[in-house]
Amino acid sequence: MKVLFSLLNSVMKQRHLYLGCPRGSYASYRLAMTKSTVPLLLLVVYGVYSAQLCRLLSQPALPLLSTERDINIGAIFSIHISALLKMHPFTSKPEPTTCTSFSLREFKFAQTLIFAIEEINNSTQLLPGVSLGYKIYDSCGSIAQAIFSGMALMNGYEETLSDTSCSRPPAVNAIVGESNSSPTIALASVVGPFSLPVISHFATCACLSNRKRFASFFRTIPSDYYQSRALAQLVKHFGWTWVGTVRSRSDYGNNGIAAFEEAAKQVGICIEYSETILRTDPQEQFLKTLEVIKKGTAKVVLAFVALRDFFPLVNVIAQHNITGIQWVGSESWITSRTIAETKEYSFLSGAVGFAIANAKLVGLREFLVNVHPDQEPNNKLLKEFWETAFQCSFRIRSNGGCTGSENMAELQNEYTDVSELRIANKVYTAVYTIAHTLHNILKDFKSSTNSSKGKWPTPQKVLEYMRDVRFTVKTGEEIFFDASGDPVARYDLVNWQPAGNGGLQFKHVGVYDSSMPLEKRLQVNQENLLWAGKSGQLPVSMCSETCPPGTRKAVQKGRPVCCYDCIACAEGEVSNGTDSSDCFSCDLEYWSNESKDICVLKMVEFLSYTEIMGMVLCIFSFTGVLLTAMVSFLFYLHKETPIVRANNSELSFLLLFSLSLCFLCSLTFIGQPTEWSCMLRHTAFGITFVLCISCVLGKTIVVLMAFKATLPGSNVMKWFGPFQQRLSVVSLTLIQVIICVIWLTISPPFPYMNLSYYREKIILECNLGSALGFWAVLGYTGLLSILCFILAFLARKLPDNFNEAKFITFSMLIFCAVWLTFIPAYVSSPGKFTVAVEIFAILSSSFGLLFCIFAPKCYIILLKPEKNTKKQIMGKS
Repeated sequence: MKVLFSLLNSVMKQRHLYLGCPRGSYASYRLAMTKSTVPLLLLVVYGVYSAQLCRLLSQPALPLLSTERDINIGAIFSIHISALLKMHPFTSKPEPTTCTSFSLREFKFAQTLIFAIEEINNSTQLLPGVSLGYKIYDSCGSIAQAIFSGMALMNGYEETLSDTSCSRPPAVNAIVGESNSSPTIALASVVGPFSLPVISHFATCACLSNRKRFASFFRTIPSDYYQSRALAQLVKHFGWTWVGTVRSRSDYGNNGIAAFEEAAKQVGICIEYSETILRTDPQEQFLKTLEVIKKGTAKVVLAFVALRDFFPLVNVIAQHNITGIQWVGSESWITSRTIAETKEYSFLSGAVGFAIANAKLVGLREFLVNVHPDQEPNNKLLKEFWETAFQCSFRIRSNGGCTGSENMAELQNEYTDVSELRIANKVYTAVYTIAHTLHNILKDFKSSTNSSKGKWPTPQKVLEYMRDVRFTVKTGEEIFFDASGDPVARYDLVNWQPAGNGGLQFKHVGVYDSSMPLEKRLQVNQENLLWAGKSGQLPVSMCSETCPPGTRKAVQKGRPVCCYDCIACAEGEVSNGTDSSDCFSCDLEYWSNESKDICVLKMVEFLSYTEIMGMVLCIFSFTGVLLTAMVSFLFYLHKETPIVRANNSELSFLLLFSLSLCFLCSLTFIGQPTEWSCMLRHTAFGITFVLCISCVLGKTIVVLMAFKATLPGSNVMKWFGPFQQRLSVVSLTLIQVIICVIWLTISPPFPYMNLSYYREKIILECNLGSALGFWAVLGYTGLLSILCFILAFLARKLPDNFNEAKFITFSMLIFCAVWLTFIPAYVSSPGKFTVAVEIFAILSSSFGLLFCIFAPKCYIILLKPEKNTKKQIMGKS
């Protein structure tokens, strides 16, 4: 009731008030008491109590165009753009509101409504036997006037009301209107509590979809909820991520831009600035907005502006000759012929935006051009229309005066143009929606019980049936409403292109259909598009340049996310698209290429036969084998000489054979590791070296035993004869073989891709399997080497012209030095160098043994044959 009291209070100020029936006198009294400071209202309350009938304070608000029939439809249009504001002193009755600036477009909407009603009345299929009437009011572009018109349509305009008045049919069963969102919000708020349906043809504010606030509201035009998202998708489609926005300071503009910003944020579009304008703003405000647009770096401006608010802005832009801006428009102005055909507004060439789908209404133009003041001589509105259309006056009889004989059919203006019936078609659809709803109600009344026959539909019943109405209009469009009272959103994408007369024309370049899947909703014909600017090319509007593949975006501090620097991806990371927000790490076996836009397989590293280091090591290995073979051949040729026979020639040949195996086993470390090569390389190395050291150890023991045997009563040599020497070599080697077999059985070496040492490449190496097995093999070899070194060191000073123990000592010294150096080098060397260090240690120690033990003997055999005698060897000469 509080809402009703406040609404009634507003209406009282404009003298359009019924003070209720006698049983509602208390409500009038309460309303008057809330304004007890106003003497006029107190007089009204006194008058109510002193009378049995409710009377209007003054003449009721009458419709500008009306024809009453069986069932009446109300309509409210902004036939005049604005109302003159007056200050009321509240000491006398206020003067009637004066409306100015006749709108041909809104009058065309009103005539389209009448055309649709007449078409329905002449139809035998829709509402047969029932005629529709209409009551059309003018809101003058004012929220207050829209409310007053809505109250008048609810109440009717009888001068007196009694108890029987409440049983009469309602004044109207539904209201078509208004053309703007803010007046429509007020109108729907007023009539909503009375369940009177309001169906708008042009109010697009998404807020009107709130069913809790506007339970009786419907519309035949899509909500801005869909248009805002369509605009965001359009801007994203053309790659514009940096835009400015201008909006009307109204429900239409505020809600529309709010929805656009929300949708734009989701798809990565940033707003540089957001300006607000209103047609009543002073010139300074429009100049300020113009300055913001000029200083902005965004090349694209989205104007979510009502048509009347857009006119002052484009006037200012035209005066300052601002060009090169790509305009994106809302449906309010994007199909305005008044703007498009004005040559001064040619800077809007290339503008794009969504418009309501166009339609053709057969017979509408003939109906429009037949409107004439003579049809209703007392109707001032028709005379004002005629004067506005022909720019004349009935008050002037001479030149410049209207005669009534002017030919409307020859007139070319916004009223007579039927090439763009986008919004007029929505008026037409709204009327048919009401008609189909009434048709369904009356059809159900006829098929129901006798108690329902003869009844007329009530607004409540119309509201109930309108929620489920579904039909197809003559244009082929299927009409129905969702739970919020909204239709399916379908838009035409319009592009403004130069026309031959110096103005602009609308080019259909795409569609948007919200009923389609998300990726198919927007369809654009790129070939037919023409853009702003002299080049006519697609403009670029970004805060920062596009980051190429191989880089990522780094947001600049304190600026929107669209303003960023391009940072190269780190090693091992890639970005394969433009404007990547982040770089992605490659899989373990992959690495980034030079441009860092794709992941490529990592380079696999192992010691290969084809690389220089592998070749050098192979050469040294074969050289060692060749030298060993030559020594063996030399010894074989001189096997009967004392120097060869001395100190067990059998061990010497076995030592040479083991050295050959040592040189050859180094080759197993070169090449791509396989399962067999990994097991072979370490076991072959361990066994051949133990065999070699065992032979050297045997020769060392022989030297010691030989000199011990010369002592009186010594019988040592019988315990370390040739058989014992061979047995010691086999036994010591067998121990290493057993260690290797256990190692290979429990946890053998295997090929392994080392991904942790280098990030950019893979080291293909042999994993030891069991580190204990490896160090056991190496440790056992080292133990024999140390033992051999100690025994040789003890025998170094034994009397002999050719004391082999000295040379064994040097060889074991080299051997131990090499392998002691090998351990830290092996642990610290990366990748293939680990293998190279191990091969180097094998070759070095092998060459050390070969040269230290056999080089002196070869020297005597080849260069000093005179010393190769038993006397010389025994030191008796």
